[in-house]
Amino acid sequence: MTTSTTQMSQQQLERVLWDAANALRGPVDPGDFKAYVFPVLFFKWISDSWDHHHAEALAQWGDDLDDEIEADFQPFTVPAGCHWRDVHQTVTNVGVKLNSVLRRIEQANPDLVGVFGDINWANTDRLPETALVALLDAFHAVKLDPDHVQGDLLGAAYEYLLREFAEASGKKAGEFFTPRHVVHLLVKILAPQPGDSVIDPACGSGGMLVETVNAVHAAGGDPRTLRLAGQEVNLTTAAIAKINLYLHGVQDFTIRRGDTFREPRFTTRGQLDHFDVAIANPPFSLRNWGAAEWEKDPWGRNICGTPPAKNGDFAWIQHMITTMKPGTGRVGVVMPHGVLFRGGKEGDIRRCLLEKDLLEAVIGLPNNLFYSTSIPVCLLIFRQDKPADRQGKVLFVDGTARYKAGKNQNTMSEADIDAIHRAYTTDGNRDGAEGVNVRLVDLSEITDNGHDLNIGHYLRTETAVDVDVDAALTAYLEAREALRDAEDTLDVKLKAAGIHA
Repeated sequence: MTTSTTQMSQQQLERVLWDAANALRGPVDPGDFKAYVFPVLFFKWISDSWDHHHAEALAQWGDDLDDEIEADFQPFTVPAGCHWRDVHQTVTNVGVKLNSVLRRIEQANPDLVGVFGDINWANTDRLPETALVALLDAFHAVKLDPDHVQGDLLGAAYEYLLREFAEASGKKAGEFFTPRHVVHLLVKILAPQPGDSVIDPACGSGGMLVETVNAVHAAGGDPRTLRLAGQEVNLTTAAIAKINLYLHGVQDFTIRRGDTFREPRFTTRGQLDHFDVAIANPPFSLRNWGAAEWEKDPWGRNICGTPPAKNGDFAWIQHMITTMKPGTGRVGVVMPHGVLFRGGKEGDIRRCLLEKDLLEAVIGLPNNLFYSTSIPVCLLIFRQDKPADRQGKVLFVDGTARYKAGKNQNTMSEADIDAIHRAYTTDGNRDGAEGVNVRLVDLSEITDNGHDLNIGHYLRTETAVDVDVDAALTAYLEAREALRDAEDTLDVKLKAAGIHA
């Protein structure tokens, strides 16, 4: 790969990044590639960008350049001895050197604390030094500064790696990656505006926040006026989110690590912070989410009751609703279809939310869009103040027919996204248009159906028997995934005890 000032193409950059990942193949499980590749990618980007800005400063100031002037040109501080070349030129104990360099960069840049994750690069049992050197060599072949990587190319390449890692890690991918087309649709529906405050309480790799920035920019607004926030319980994934935002050119954001239910990190004087937009694709049917604490939640999130201890879906929904800013607040959340019809405590919570008239729309998505689950999913849209013509009503949108079949996952094209979005914005006046069924339904009809939100009850495209089959199939798939998770947990415990099934 040349190191001239010729701009790299998207394909060239993606090939280099995937070659870097392949350097780990063998000693590292594909599901863990991200924990190793992303910190090294970010370190290389910081170093190359530092060189680029240093050259600009030198060209402008010449012999008068000093540290104070240099600091005005540099977004990040690179301490002496902590440049990429200092690590790449190291001959022995390369992991020890990399550990030291990354920690010193974090110490010199408080905003970067935690961004490199918690990998012990010196542990040669986990990562042989030969594999680490191969990883460094793969990145050394390219320059990641603005002279070589134009515009949002690096951010797009980063998303390419996220997608590839998601495919490699299968079910585990749902912890950090939501397909771009789903994110695009949800952000388009919520329509973030310049100056909005936006939070993702289960931010994963930060894709929802990145797409929010893209949406405001595409509409001609200034994304720098957005106030972006995200919380993520997993250390590695929280670091990935920070890297993702930086590589997409976003610098004004706050990503905090912690358990959103047990330790919400965006609070002021004992109250949850409020946001214009709350958006998330949280983990479905989360077990052990903290039901006992929720009974007397100090943050006042149990507005409609406590969800089942073994299923936190309605805990996410109530948390997000509680963070809505008065007047402008809106929520968009990805959920399994089970939240639409499951009974018991969830049925009571669903009834309460409907009586509060907070639910604006239920949008059914095509099957098999996600890496993490095969069960049907939907988008739920809530608003603090619904439009006058939607008050006392819920909009049902069936977008299940709008997709392109794929080998492993289905996808939605831009035309599919636009069709579903237009159906959402029509107030039910284009029923059946463009392959999307839509209907605005009075709450009285939903009450007559026992507060069941199953889309098939309100969009009469199927027989009643088909509707019952859909509900039963969803319940079956959820139960099957729960059984699979339980078997995985049992297998881990048996292995830890030296028992092999």
